[in-house]
Amino acid sequence: QVQLVESGGGSVQAGDSLRLSCAASGRTFGTSVMAWFRQAPGKEREFVAAISGAGGINYADSVKGRFTISRDNAKNTVYVQMNRLKPEDTAVYYCAADARSYFLGTNYHTAARYDLWGQGTQVTVSS
Repeated sequence: QVQLVESGGGSVQAGDSLRLSCAASGRTFGTSVMAWFRQAPGKEREFVAAISGAGGINYADSVKGRFTISRDNAKNTVYVQMNRLKPEDTAVYYCAADARSYFLGTNYHTAARYDLWGQGTQVTVSS
């Protein structure tokens, strides 16, 4: 069974850091485009960061300079290091994979592009 499993969420104070992990199983995702999205209560799912099989990276403006996406292909795992967290970062964070693509292209921020999703992990940042 092919699946993505997120971990590392929790409740923290503003200014703290968290590292989320997304472990893939069932197939190798080392050459795939992987991304993080988030969804806050009452809001639509929004793009956070993406990394291509070639190592190309893009971030949402709201997290640029604070979040860092990375991947360890040997562990079939993608990470997002989140620093200087803000209350507005509170959301369920989802990992997503586009196994058909190697490069980011132009629609890396579009949820519909991704065909495999994890179950999500909650991040709560209090002021």
